[in-house]
Amino acid sequence: MTLALLYSPAGTALAPTDAAQLTGELEEALRKAGASVVASASLGDLVRQARDNGDQLLLCPDNLVAHPSLLWTLATEPAGRSSVLVMADPAGDLKEDRGRIVPATPGSGTTRFLGAMCIAPADLPLLEKVADQPDLLAALLDDGLVPIAVRPRTLRAAQVHTPAELAAARKSVAAVDEDAARLRLAVKEQDDFFTTYAVSSWSPLVTKAAARLRLTPTGVTGLSVLFAVAAALSFWQASRPLMILGGILLYLGFVLDCVDGQLARYTRNFDAFGGWLDTMADRAKEYAVYAGLAAGADRIGLPYAWPLAITAIVLQTARHMTDTWYGALHDEASARPAQQAAATAGVGARLTAASVKAQSQRGSLIYWAKKIVVFPIGERWALMSVLAAFFNGRVVLGAVVGFGLLAAAYTLALRSLRALSMRVAVLNTVDTMRHRDDGPLVRSVLSRAGVGHPLPLAALFAVYALATVALLGAAASGWSWASGLDWAAGSGSGGAWLLGLVAVPVVLCGLAARSRHGGALDWLVPSALRAAEYLVVVAAGIYGSVPPPVTFLLLFVLALRHYDLTARMEKGAPASVAGGAILGWDGRTLLLVAAALLGFATAGTAVLAALVGGAFAATAIRDWRASHPS
Repeated sequence: MTLALLYSPAGTALAPTDAAQLTGELEEALRKAGASVVASASLGDLVRQARDNGDQLLLCPDNLVAHPSLLWTLATEPAGRSSVLVMADPAGDLKEDRGRIVPATPGSGTTRFLGAMCIAPADLPLLEKVADQPDLLAALLDDGLVPIAVRPRTLRAAQVHTPAELAAARKSVAAVDEDAARLRLAVKEQDDFFTTYAVSSWSPLVTKAAARLRLTPTGVTGLSVLFAVAAALSFWQASRPLMILGGILLYLGFVLDCVDGQLARYTRNFDAFGGWLDTMADRAKEYAVYAGLAAGADRIGLPYAWPLAITAIVLQTARHMTDTWYGALHDEASARPAQQAAATAGVGARLTAASVKAQSQRGSLIYWAKKIVVFPIGERWALMSVLAAFFNGRVVLGAVVGFGLLAAAYTLALRSLRALSMRVAVLNTVDTMRHRDDGPLVRSVLSRAGVGHPLPLAALFAVYALATVALLGAAASGWSWASGLDWAAGSGSGGAWLLGLVAVPVVLCGLAARSRHGGALDWLVPSALRAAEYLVVVAAGIYGSVPPPVTFLLLFVLALRHYDLTARMEKGAPASVAGGAILGWDGRTLLLVAAALLGFATAGTAVLAALVGGAFAATAIRDWRASHPS
């Protein structure tokens, strides 16, 4: 529930009749936004009431002239975070950073506060603490609040102080078709190049139709999954007509993937698990398409297609993990403006300044180049759709891997340099062992030592796993070790010793699990552990001659498990109590290696895939039902 309070800012000189009329209009707008307007209550009393009831609190100045949709937007922030109404103003005393509001240092302001804010239940203690301050927002920001920025964009909002300003503001509001503007606002403001020009240019028409048909965002997500599965099946058949059809279906599925978010923003129909489902579906669809492309290429006798699909899923999942944690790191840095103001020297700081400058030049060549070079989802799906129409699945997967490697090298290098300049940590602000995905072995035994530096050890494990894959892969191709040992995959002592030594880096990484993950680059630990585990899966598959589709299946369900952890964090979905279940990365790795060394690699991979996939499905269904009680 949302409680709302109208307050009177200083300096307003409206006529009593105008003030009364505007107050009535605002009360009606607040009720349309789903808020319960509370009159004649002090702010302190109302904060305590909202806190005791678990409600959010919407504060609105009684001299605000705005489209009601803006108040509705304030009251319906998707992840339930605090939000404020602002507008672009180079002379403002606030700064917008990645869609959040932070205090501005002198001369760096980009936005101006319009007086309305919605405080989430989790932030009410901060509001109660500063309720007697004349400038509430400034006091909240000083105490660490980092609210979401809500900007009018194509809508209109203004605080008025005189009758002339009131008349001008009302004329400005009346000149805008609110529904059409709200539909346009449902489109992401800064999206990928392909999405902006080939999807968002017409997807609002589909969004409007979906709203009229009363489809839910979750329903549209389901339709996009069906399109992607149909595309994967078409790629599996591998004939030219069906490859072309698969490319078309993949594009249309991506359009629907954009529409589900637009529909949610247009109708303000949000829930935490809806956002979670959208994220999970995106990854599952893309990886199902990888499998369809590989199976189709294999169907027509092209070698190396499955290895390319396996490389693509490992690479893309590790990249996504770095995206998530770098975003969290950036948000953490935004919450510490004083500390960031001091971080103005070095290569990383200069890169940050260059990035900000590029982002401000919207529509320019450097702006779009910066968007494209990271190879985002729109560009990936466009590449797959176009290449599939003209080439085979192996070519498509090779292009995905090639461009993915270039993007990974670019983003990892630049983000690492920028992270060093930020001088903040983020992994130590959460349940570290949960997001590392440590199992009982690490949690109960190894981590008690609390020794070592987490990132170097995790990186060492990843490098060791990559070397193991390379050596076993070379052995499987007929290469022999210089000493004369028989390294053929699945035979001889050399391969067994190499794979068996995986226990050493597992133990080392486990020993550092309780060490403080407060280094400037420790946000890379989860992605390094994901990459290491997935590479061990690949190594076990090579050593034990596991059919590539079975290896891909285990990687697929492991990726879903790890996306589950990050998606719950990003979308504000409740954390599951099963977060540390199914052995953890350490237990899974050791058991799979043991199965491979004992000659049961295929069975071990299949059983582990069934266990991880079953646990993920059971947890997701249980938590979904818990969030939607009948």
